[in-house]
Amino acid sequence: MNLVDSSGWLEFFANETNADFFTPAIEDPPQLIVPCLSIYEVFKRVLQQRDEDQALQAIAVMQQGLVIDLTATLSLKAAKISITHKLPLADSIMLATAQAYDAIFWTQDGDFKDIEDVRYVTKKR
Repeated sequence: MNLVDSSGWLEFFANETNADFFTPAIEDPPQLIVPCLSIYEVFKRVLQQRDEDQALQAIAVMQQGLVIDLTATLSLKAAKISITHKLPLADSIMLATAQAYDAIFWTQDGDFKDIEDVRYVTKKR
């Protein structure tokens, strides 16, 4: 299974320099899990930068994967991860979700570069 961080989705949709890094995970929907938090973050950002129609189109692509709701169990796991790795709320929820589903976590967020089962690429400017 794979989980792409929100920044990876945004990179992919904007066809930025790291888009190719995230493409294999995104283009394999049967192996893709998508936290609800990613849907929120991506929809909000695309809505801010473009328009609602394009934001909804992006979310439609994301929903081809298995959408994962935030449960009490995931929340508790995320809280522990937040303390252990000193991660903020959203990051800890993403990592907790990936771990709960034995998924590889794909990101360009440097906070994750030394964590097990994370595929990290440096954000290019």
